[in-house]
Amino acid sequence: MAKYKMITPPTNGTPITIVDKKLKVPDNPIIPVIEGDGIGSDIMKACRRVVDAAIEKTYNGRKQIVWFDIYAGDAALKMYGEVLPRDTFKAIKEFIVALKGPLTTPVGGGYRSLNVTLRQALNLYACVRPVRYFQGVPSPVKHPEKLNVVIFRENTEDVYAGIEWPKGTKEVKKVIDFLNKRMKTKIRADSGIGIKPISVTGTQRLVSKAIRYALDNGRRSVTLVHKGNIMKYTEGAFRDWGYKIAAKRFPDETISEAEIWDKYNGKCPDGKVIIKDRIADSMFQQILTRSDEYDIIATPNLNGDYLSDACAAQVGGLGMAPGGNIGDYVGLFEATHGTAPKYAGKDMVNPSSLILSAVMMLNYLGWKEAGLAIEKAIEKTILQKTVTYDLERLMEGATKVSTSQYATHIIENL
Repeated sequence: MAKYKMITPPTNGTPITIVDKKLKVPDNPIIPVIEGDGIGSDIMKACRRVVDAAIEKTYNGRKQIVWFDIYAGDAALKMYGEVLPRDTFKAIKEFIVALKGPLTTPVGGGYRSLNVTLRQALNLYACVRPVRYFQGVPSPVKHPEKLNVVIFRENTEDVYAGIEWPKGTKEVKKVIDFLNKRMKTKIRADSGIGIKPISVTGTQRLVSKAIRYALDNGRRSVTLVHKGNIMKYTEGAFRDWGYKIAAKRFPDETISEAEIWDKYNGKCPDGKVIIKDRIADSMFQQILTRSDEYDIIATPNLNGDYLSDACAAQVGGLGMAPGGNIGDYVGLFEATHGTAPKYAGKDMVNPSSLILSAVMMLNYLGWKEAGLAIEKAIEKTILQKTVTYDLERLMEGATKVSTSQYATHIIENL
């Protein structure tokens, strides 16, 4: 095991390993966990109780998670004097799968975002966001049950790797002068400049992961979402590279939407995953009006950021939306919302996003039975109208419960 400065891994668990390019998960895996800032303490306690209870009930004591507390954000600052200590990176790399609560983004200097820094430093290139409806959740749309998508958002490029120069600086003047004189552009002198890189490497590994997920989970299609009609060599290239990797790496399992119409009169052959693409602005309309036509979505960073939250709004908001950041092997699963500091320690917020992120983690471990048990228990609890304040205020006849009480009801419904 790695050497750590301020933390000690538990001795009663076994590390996950990689064998033949696959995770080998023991019955007692050590899982690093970051509690998080703000409401992190409240929701992580609730989450761990639910996960432990589901594993115990599902596997009758044959399996258990051995939690390993590691630190980032405010807790790390108190303990280490820095917000992202090396211990934290080492622990996630060593034990491969981890769970985290929300972290505060520093204001001013330092890290642009702790979440982004973790994703980039650990090369977690796919932000995976499943968005589905749980019966009984209040929704602003008439048929939220039609939406059931998994968004694969590129996590390391586009605006997340963006380079900027502020208006009026010496640096931006050099960039503008170079572009205007050498490249014959006509950029105003009072502009700020930003550059966003999108590479064939980053695109094809993300799209490959999305297609593999579709094949492994019996999904019908993968849609490439882009703004390639305007930005042809970044967003448009994302589209083109996506189609190419599908044809090259999955020639027998996939088929393009164009080919279906050209060769099969619009009817997809059995057993094929359809690869299609949509312009980003059109996709925002279609995900509302034709929700059930979409399944797996692969997209550059900024499009995915907007789209995943817009989808979440249809099924109860970010409080019901899980997320995971996944690389070739390492998976870091996290709540998709912020730290909500004004509610910290009040035992009142909805822990569903983090609990459902833990369900993603269980599925990643191959413990799908426990994950399914939690999903069913959450839905049953919501149908019983025993919910936290965010849902209670939108549901007629509901009973408002605390974060911890909500977790207890979920456990009772397992």
